[in-house]
Amino acid sequence: MNRRDALTRVSLILGGTIIGAEAFLTGCKPSAPALSTIEFTENNVTFLDEVGETILPTTDSSPGAKAAGIGAFMKVIVTDCYEGSDQEIFLAGIGQLNELAQTNAGNDFLLLTPEERTTLLTGLDKEAKAHEESKKDDAKSHYFTMMKQLTLWGYFSSEVGATKALRYVEVPGKYDGCMPYEKGQKAWAI
Repeated sequence: MNRRDALTRVSLILGGTIIGAEAFLTGCKPSAPALSTIEFTENNVTFLDEVGETILPTTDSSPGAKAAGIGAFMKVIVTDCYEGSDQEIFLAGIGQLNELAQTNAGNDFLLLTPEERTTLLTGLDKEAKAHEESKKDDAKSHYFTMMKQLTLWGYFSSEVGATKALRYVEVPGKYDGCMPYEKGQKAWAI
């Protein structure tokens, strides 16, 4: 499978396009110059791990996004593949998300309970969806849309996501487009 096919399949999982996808199709060479001052700290990576874990938490049947190292994944993709303007939005979004947590819940995001984090991100997800639906073609995406897309993509393309959350066959047999499916079964890894 080539990179273009893999990206297409991941975007289908996400229900649309991935922000910065053109960078993957061109070998991670963004068309606009990247920010020279972009810098992720260990605190940023830890913060993104917790955001990812809230989006895809650990369950009895599979580990969560933190187990896949989602914060480090986001750091690499944003730093190496996003255009400068998208990098700025993403990094500013980390601060905005923490400010939103302080305003709505009275504490830093990392100090909130899992229930408070879920409530906060659910409201933010609704805001991001409204932004995406109403934006013009040349407008930039919402920072939470970027975080959520990278969480889903990074998790389901990681070893943990593909082997623990999805059904995975390292060397599959013949193609059968009409496999029986029973409610509650895991989806197949691609």
